[in-house]
Amino acid sequence: MLDQIHLLAAVTLLGVLEQAYFFLQVIYARRLFGISPPKISGPPEFERIFRAQVNSSEYFPIFLALLWQAGLFFHQGLAAALGLLYLYARYCYFVGYKASSSERLGPMYFSARILWILIAVSALGILHSLLSHYVGLNILQLLTA
Repeated sequence: MLDQIHLLAAVTLLGVLEQAYFFLQVIYARRLFGISPPKISGPPEFERIFRAQVNSSEYFPIFLALLWQAGLFFHQGLAAALGLLYLYARYCYFVGYKASSSERLGPMYFSARILWILIAVSALGILHSLLSHYVGLNILQLLTA
């Protein structure tokens, strides 16, 4: 069983470490700009870092659910590769947003595309599993025949 999920677990751990890095960047920015919690407003430089972290955190549960569904129901390797691309795109998003709000757009759109691909792969895998289990129809055999 573990050999079927080790790549997914590794990408999940990398994602958690990335989130921790984003959290630390907000802490450093708070210290740099003298903004104590619970305040969330300050100079634009701080607000961009704060928003980049919050936005990334909001999408993280969606990413995790799709990563695991795609990996378990479709293909672990493909899901893990897409997961790594997503994490890289979110890192670029964070760095871009930190520099300028307009520099976040390219990585934001790229990461959204990856999520849509994960949705499609998850849906196909789940559909195949349901049809195979309840109807006895193996889509993959039909496609390769």
